[in-house]
Amino acid sequence: MSSDLHPSSNRPSGNAGTMSVKTLLLLVCLWGIADAVIESQGWLLRLEGGPDRCAGRVEVLHNGTWGTVCDDGWGAPEGQVVCRQLGCGTLLSVAPGGRYGEGTGEIWLDEVNCTGEEKNLSECRARPLGEHNCQHKEDASVECSDSTIKALGTLQLLNGPNRCAGRVEVLHDHMWGTVCDDGWDLVDAAVVCRQLGCGTALLATGEAHFGKGHDPIWLDEVNCTGREDTLFKCSASMWGRSNCFHGEDAGVICSASGMSVATELRLANGSTRCNGRVEVTHDGTWVALCDEGWGLAEARVACRQLGCGRALAAPGGSHFGHGPSQTWPNIVSCVGTETTLSMCKVKPRGSGICHHGGEASVVCADNSEGDQIRLVNFNSRCAGRVEIFHNKRWGTVCDDNWDLLDAEVVCRQLDCGRALSAPGRAQFGRGDNIIWMDEVNCTGKENMLSTCHARPWGINNCYHGEDAGVVCSDALIPEPAPLRLVNGSHRCAGRVEVFYHDQWGGVCDHSWDMRDAEVVCRQLVCGTALPASEGADFGVGPPQVWLDDVNCQGTEETLRKCQTSPWGESSCSHGKHASAVCSGSDASRFDPVRLVGGPGRCAGRVEVFHNEKWGTVCDDSWDFIDAAVVCRQLDCGVVITAPRQAHFGQGEGPIWLDDVRCTGTEPALSECKAKGWGIHGCKHGEDAGVVCSGSGISDLTSLRLVNNSDPCSGTLEVFHDQRWGGICTDGWDLAEAHVVCRQLGCGAARSAVESTWSGTGDGLIWVDAVECSGTEVSLFECKVKLWGAESCKSKGHAGVSCSGAADGSNSDLAELRLVNGMHRCAGRVEVLHAGQWGTICDDNWNLLDAAVVCRQLGCGRATAAPGQARFGQGMGRIWLDDLSCTGNEDNLSQCQARPWGENNCNHREDAGVVCSGDATTNKSTVRLVGGSHRCAGRVEIFHNQEWGTVCDDSWDLNDAEVVCRQLGCGRAMAAPAEAFFGRGMDPIWLDRVACQGTENTLEECRARRWGTSCSHEEDASAVCSDPTRTEVAEVRLANGPSRCAGRVEVLHAGEWGTICDDNWDLLDAAVVCRQLGCGQATAASGRARFGQGTGHIWLDDLSCTGDEDNLSQCQARPWGESNCNHEEDAGVVCSGANITEEIQIRLANGPNRCAGRVEVLHDHEWGTICDDSWDLKDAKVVCRQLDCGMAVVAPGQAHFGQGSDPIWLDEVECTGTETTFSQCNLGGWGLHNCNHEEDAAVVCSGTNPLQVRVKDGPGPCAGQVEVLYNGTWHGVCSNGWSLLEAGVVCKQLGCGQALAAPVGAHQDGRTLLEGLSCHGTESLLLECQQSGMGPGLCEQGSVAGVVCMKPKGSSSSCSVLVALVALVMVLSGVLLWLNLQRRFMAAAQPGAHQSPGHHSSSATSFQSMGAIYHPAKSEAPEDIDVETTQLMKDDAAP
Repeated sequence: MSSDLHPSSNRPSGNAGTMSVKTLLLLVCLWGIADAVIESQGWLLRLEGGPDRCAGRVEVLHNGTWGTVCDDGWGAPEGQVVCRQLGCGTLLSVAPGGRYGEGTGEIWLDEVNCTGEEKNLSECRARPLGEHNCQHKEDASVECSDSTIKALGTLQLLNGPNRCAGRVEVLHDHMWGTVCDDGWDLVDAAVVCRQLGCGTALLATGEAHFGKGHDPIWLDEVNCTGREDTLFKCSASMWGRSNCFHGEDAGVICSASGMSVATELRLANGSTRCNGRVEVTHDGTWVALCDEGWGLAEARVACRQLGCGRALAAPGGSHFGHGPSQTWPNIVSCVGTETTLSMCKVKPRGSGICHHGGEASVVCADNSEGDQIRLVNFNSRCAGRVEIFHNKRWGTVCDDNWDLLDAEVVCRQLDCGRALSAPGRAQFGRGDNIIWMDEVNCTGKENMLSTCHARPWGINNCYHGEDAGVVCSDALIPEPAPLRLVNGSHRCAGRVEVFYHDQWGGVCDHSWDMRDAEVVCRQLVCGTALPASEGADFGVGPPQVWLDDVNCQGTEETLRKCQTSPWGESSCSHGKHASAVCSGSDASRFDPVRLVGGPGRCAGRVEVFHNEKWGTVCDDSWDFIDAAVVCRQLDCGVVITAPRQAHFGQGEGPIWLDDVRCTGTEPALSECKAKGWGIHGCKHGEDAGVVCSGSGISDLTSLRLVNNSDPCSGTLEVFHDQRWGGICTDGWDLAEAHVVCRQLGCGAARSAVESTWSGTGDGLIWVDAVECSGTEVSLFECKVKLWGAESCKSKGHAGVSCSGAADGSNSDLAELRLVNGMHRCAGRVEVLHAGQWGTICDDNWNLLDAAVVCRQLGCGRATAAPGQARFGQGMGRIWLDDLSCTGNEDNLSQCQARPWGENNCNHREDAGVVCSGDATTNKSTVRLVGGSHRCAGRVEIFHNQEWGTVCDDSWDLNDAEVVCRQLGCGRAMAAPAEAFFGRGMDPIWLDRVACQGTENTLEECRARRWGTSCSHEEDASAVCSDPTRTEVAEVRLANGPSRCAGRVEVLHAGEWGTICDDNWDLLDAAVVCRQLGCGQATAASGRARFGQGTGHIWLDDLSCTGDEDNLSQCQARPWGESNCNHEEDAGVVCSGANITEEIQIRLANGPNRCAGRVEVLHDHEWGTICDDSWDLKDAKVVCRQLDCGMAVVAPGQAHFGQGSDPIWLDEVECTGTETTFSQCNLGGWGLHNCNHEEDAAVVCSGTNPLQVRVKDGPGPCAGQVEVLYNGTWHGVCSNGWSLLEAGVVCKQLGCGQALAAPVGAHQDGRTLLEGLSCHGTESLLLECQQSGMGPGLCEQGSVAGVVCMKPKGSSSSCSVLVALVALVMVLSGVLLWLNLQRRFMAAAQPGAHQSPGHHSSSATSFQSMGAIYHPAKSEAPEDIDVETTQLMKDDAAP
């Protein structure tokens, strides 16, 4: 600062300075007043971007700068104020969403809230100037009546080249809105064009052809006759009622628009109708399209419109010659998904001729009948079961040889990105139409699946359990969510918000109930709605309320399908918003799940935490739907694959779940249907796995080889996190190289290369370790350590050299597979050469050759080398002949042989191999069914996870000999045919079996495999010499209501044991009922319906035909061999039992089956009943159904302990006359307002109720208590015995009230009844039973007794006896008093007191009526006070 600006010491500091300050203050005040005056006059407004000053985007002047107004809360009241302030008449419409273009600069106002009566916008409430949460795409607009736009009326076409083409918008309630394209057609478009005076309709567009609107969707399901003057006279849904979104906005092109619509299309000058120069009709003649902007996207639409399949090329430059002199005046621009060229966007080209003379052309794949393809049964068009259209029918593809190369072709054909996985075994469900393709063999380069090598159409040996599937990379792209729950602790709980008009808004809670919340939970895949959904408060919602008066039935798939008020119309003045709390929000309700053994938390073996232990899941029926639930529960994205057979290693500990069957909507795996916890027939070799997209493992499908001119050799790189990186060479060898070469379609691996980094990236190593077996089809199926763990010891970068490398070498490492066998390590040998699979001739074929095959495939040692097409005849080329191996080679291509393709053979000589190793060898692949023991019956074999039969064509004793040997059943005695042991069920796996009799397994025999033309009347059988069970099984039914219903028990080795419910059905039950003479079987129950047994589980996997006379004649595992526990005990109900099967009911946690907590079976799960309104009438029905006599009492309040979830019923109402519980008024299942402290119970009299008597007393109302229990009279233990128990005994005896509850002397070794505990209100002693009641040694106790007040049926003599007893009691009291006084006097003398620790407990006996209370002789003097006090209490008791 210069010196002249500093205050001078010579300058006056008095009045002059004061005056300067005053002047400055005055100027500041005047400035503020002037500013206040300007603000009081209101903000300056203008409307921009419109046709005149009275229509356009609202802008406000503040601080000398124009800025826009955000459309949050913008509506008719605000528009009225703007029109009034500008002097533009009345309001025509308001428009949010940048209708008149996006402004620039500041957004001055947000959340403006006017009443509509204000004269100036500044009088309305709003956020402080400049505060907002908006973007310019939300700029508000207004149209006033003084604008020229009024002449356009209430219908407009927007976003087109002129007013006669564009998106249809209609004006309603001062707002412009769109029309949904549901049912929209040329007839409707004609009415629009007529109303606008735009000529005739050329095209009725849909799918937001002219862009998405931003306003309400006013009309849906428009249906015009074509004769209407205006669109508003056409039939349509109510204003604002639609199930659409703006991606379905309708449009129109009228003839007055001047647009040329390519309604007709042809390809000219090509060799077929599906290739040539593109021509369209224009002004009644054919014209060519210029190649400006022409590309593959446009070519795809042209091929689709012509029905010519996939577009292969989009050549320009007049590739098919010059066409007509006239050209189409427009340029077409397509996305590639449109169905016709007319659906693509067009713009005028502006020139009459094509630049450089280039005219557009297209080469289509030509639509063979099998060209159309789709993926079904999943929630994305890019993942699902593969179906192909041929001969006017959709059909499936068999998974034989199905791999990632085949899947790659499917993904390419569908424009779904790259293939991530190629699941088989019907993991996307089984199809129900024809199986069109089998043994598909694509190179991965084809454009259509139908061009891949495969069997002829419809010829296969498959069934729908082998339907192939595909997951493409575009399946990972999430759809935009139109619904969310916010401000909760979990994504499945919170305030409901919907996305509409590019903005999230709330839902008013008017009429909001559980049915509405149920739809929200279903749409979000969050389980079911919980009661907390009603009335929950999740904070203040957004100012915009989109929906009000929601009225759902509860069954709708989405909230859009429910009835509501029009979008944006709400009277939600109270500010309360709807909310939902779904079962998926409470993670603590579900058993936790984790993925173990994979490359991260989102891929691995599935494990569930239950009963404080982690356990695995069996892969029986495991599929993509089940895996999707796991990925969702772990928040790991979408499922990529659902591997089986312990792909991520075998787990340890329990196998918790088996036969999991999810619907896909469950919030957790534990919510899916499955067998009971721990119930399974699996081993850890069947542990299920999951790979989710969140693992990043799918990036391993993006591979490339760099640093080499050959595309099939070089350094390997993987694309992850938008960067290329290498793979560490730790453990890198030929097995991993084989997988890479296979994945890249480069043949077999020649070598596994290790090098220092020389790639195109920055030297990053993404993958630190890879471990493959060599048989995987993709690198992500191997065990990997992913994404920069930085543990690469070698620091080297992995590379490969594949046989497909074009280096001029003649060496070709053979890639092998075994097909048509029972597993991957047995079958016909096929080798890949020149991109095609072929067979090997059996000339000189032997075990040395087979050994090399088994070694190369990692299948152990060779056990057989069959020839003569033992595994069926192959197709195509026979690649090798006269093969000669030493047996030590690592690869079949190292063996000597004729040159590739030279042979003198036919396919009847195709060679085969059986190796020792296979992932499924721990399972039996053959069994005999329907015989009297396991060594006789119908022959069945296990293939593709399913048992099937064998046809008897050429079946003989040699074939049966092999079966008996394989089963360890001795020699074959007979080989019956013609379904001797009954007809089996589909499939029929083998036909024309031809064994020599020396083979070890049936799979080594020659046969026609996996599909035949036989019927089950031709099922083959075998009878072997070594039956393992010949005894006649004695059977009984235990714990049921009668001898003809209950838990099945069999007598073996002198012990009773149970039967496991695996495969238990009515056929098995029929044999039991017949054996017991109980009529027909009416039910075959499992899961220990009649309680859990004890001891041995004698039988498992029982399989009866239903015609046997004795259970031992049925097929089963050997005695005592099972994989079950007693929770799986089988039960039977025969017609002789005469009980209902409508609702199963039981009494739990009681002393016997006729007393306990009431539990009912629903949805395969036992649950309790709430005690609300529970009474004796309800209990009567329970006792009647259980055949338990009369109902004694109906206690509530968890009298027999608290049950566990669920609580199935509440407010049960029975009349007491019903024969079964299901006839009562039960209400809704699972609907209650209770907890388990309110569990209802029942005590029934039983078939043998507890009888009571007194013994060793003066009469029938006094003495030792004895109870008849299980046919034996027992004394009652005195532990816990009191006047409460004594009172119940007196009631039951009819002896009035209890006077005393004396106990006798302890008796060593005597068994007494323990476990009685009464409340005193019971009428019978059996009401006092506890779960542990039974005979015991009564430690520290003695015999209980009772003295009742009123003798049963008292006579005059009894009355005298009672009087005498009373007199004796009085005299005894006097004597006791005198005795007390004497002892008290003696105790007053010094030294009279003893140690207080020497007193003992008292007892009474029944030696005489006068000796009701006798102190023990050893009692200490000071004990007298205690004893007397107790006696007085007893005497005073009523």
